[in-house]
Amino acid sequence: MCGIAGWITKPERMLSVQTLESMLQAIAHRGPDGQGTCALVCATTGHQVFLGHRRLAIIDPEGAHQPMCDAGLALTFNGEIYNFRELRKELGSLGYIFRRDSDTEVLLRAYQHWGNDVVRHLRGMFAFAIWDARNQRLFLARDRFGEKPLYLYEDGSGLYFASEIKALLRIPGITPAVDLQSVWDYLAYRYVPGPKTLFSGIRKLMPGTFAVWEHGKLREERYWSAPDRTLRAVTQPRPDAVENFLSRLDGAVKMQMVSDVPFGAFLSGGLDSSTIVALMSRHNTSVKTFSVGFAEDGYSELGYAAEVARHFGTDHHELIVTDRDIMDKLPRLVAFRDAPVAEPSDIPIYMLACEAARSVKMVLTGEGSDEVLGGYPKHIFERFAQSYQVLPGCVRHRLIAPLAHALPYEFRRLKTAVTNLNIEDWRERYIRWFGALNRSERDHLSVLRLNGSPVGDAPPFDADPRSSALRRILYFDQTSWLPDNLLERGDRMSMAASIESRVPFLDHKLAEFASSLPDHYRVRGKCSKWILREAGKRLLPERILTRPKAGFRVPVNRWFRAEMREYLMDHLQSAASMTRTYFDAKALDNVLAEHVEGRQNHEKVLWALLNLEIWHRQYAGA
Repeated sequence: MCGIAGWITKPERMLSVQTLESMLQAIAHRGPDGQGTCALVCATTGHQVFLGHRRLAIIDPEGAHQPMCDAGLALTFNGEIYNFRELRKELGSLGYIFRRDSDTEVLLRAYQHWGNDVVRHLRGMFAFAIWDARNQRLFLARDRFGEKPLYLYEDGSGLYFASEIKALLRIPGITPAVDLQSVWDYLAYRYVPGPKTLFSGIRKLMPGTFAVWEHGKLREERYWSAPDRTLRAVTQPRPDAVENFLSRLDGAVKMQMVSDVPFGAFLSGGLDSSTIVALMSRHNTSVKTFSVGFAEDGYSELGYAAEVARHFGTDHHELIVTDRDIMDKLPRLVAFRDAPVAEPSDIPIYMLACEAARSVKMVLTGEGSDEVLGGYPKHIFERFAQSYQVLPGCVRHRLIAPLAHALPYEFRRLKTAVTNLNIEDWRERYIRWFGALNRSERDHLSVLRLNGSPVGDAPPFDADPRSSALRRILYFDQTSWLPDNLLERGDRMSMAASIESRVPFLDHKLAEFASSLPDHYRVRGKCSKWILREAGKRLLPERILTRPKAGFRVPVNRWFRAEMREYLMDHLQSAASMTRTYFDAKALDNVLAEHVEGRQNHEKVLWALLNLEIWHRQYAGA
């Protein structure tokens, strides 16, 4: 796990190694164990090629320094290749010589042998750049689900890349400018869907994609798609499916435990992280676990986590988060993310990562399970959308919807379900399940306009409409919600504490196996993640298996009405607010009043607006 940066530019651009070192300093938290740079020249065009690297040493700490240069290739690499020893053996049989036990050297040789197809042989999380002097081209790639980030900026002089946006902003001539279309998208999603960012001109290389700069032009190619994209016919039951799934998950956990430094696991006490800890305990008798909770009743899962820790005999550590932690750390974490902090849980995760960093350099987490196996309530509700919409519109919109809207907060899941099941367009509905504002709400609240017209919508969605409702919504989760929100959060919050997080549930071979099964192996009746629950019966205490899904919830609903009320008002209503001009003042003030007076719960919308304001104060005013 590291940070990378670099560029390929025309010689007249005349950027120096000092600029590259400044970029690397901006992401020093990603790699506190070392720094390296190299400067090369394209023989055919004279373009300058600069590669930089910040290192967090996990595998081969004493060797494998980067950029790694050999055989006319130069590599800067962020991530881990979990199957590097298998690839090393395969390439060794083909005559390649290896000098160290390093996934970096294996990646260099793998590209040397397979070229563009190298990405199809990798099992891991990665973002890397290779200068290929033999073919005079720059090759960049990002892993399948988008666990590791890679940002790009192009202008008339060349191409620039980095692990985080803040590094690109160190380049002379690249200045922060707000992309209003992305602000509009943010109001809908609570994050900015790729490839866009809130910065005009800066974009993400999409997951499962590689890019080649050659002859002065950049082309991109998608080499892998989330498996739920494809139409799959209903198949016969698989009596061996649960055991097969468990075996594959165990293999992914064992593979991702490969490390030359101390490691542990984030443990919430829920099904996903508890399963990961159970499997880790099969392969290591001294697992360290880390849990975070809150003082407020109904929000903390520390008791469940402690029960799992005792069951498996882990070296367990706990942390309590307060509203003061949120206010103190939020601006700093917006700076680490270069974007609004989309979820309140980002702050506890960062604090947990800081606690873990005191004794380990890598952790495994349960992230990704819900998006691969169908673990959210929406995955159950969505199957009833077509049947529910058979009801006359007047009944759904004029009778059921107002009744649901009037229900108290305790019925939030039912309120959310009714609101979203009333949306006939399934593409819009998938966004709304976790989104902030629908189109009419944005039109009412926001006064954003481009060229005098309302900003348009273009959901990044290419699922097969003939697929099942479950496969379609999982595909949306896997290609938008997961990479652009949860994985981005996981990468930034762990890297801000200089530790690496690994996600066994996103092993692409495991995901492909899950996708090959009939839908009822994932969602069955009112049971989510059915196959994982069945596998869990072989691993976990009954109490953990049967408890209801709570999710990792921060009590900002309460805090916005009490401890954080003044903080919220200052950012959204004061004269210093930079984003207030985006909104109809009366509509915004009404949303605030409804929440703080307890008439409605607008915590998601208000959290999104608060973070957008903090981001503007840090970047748009720079």
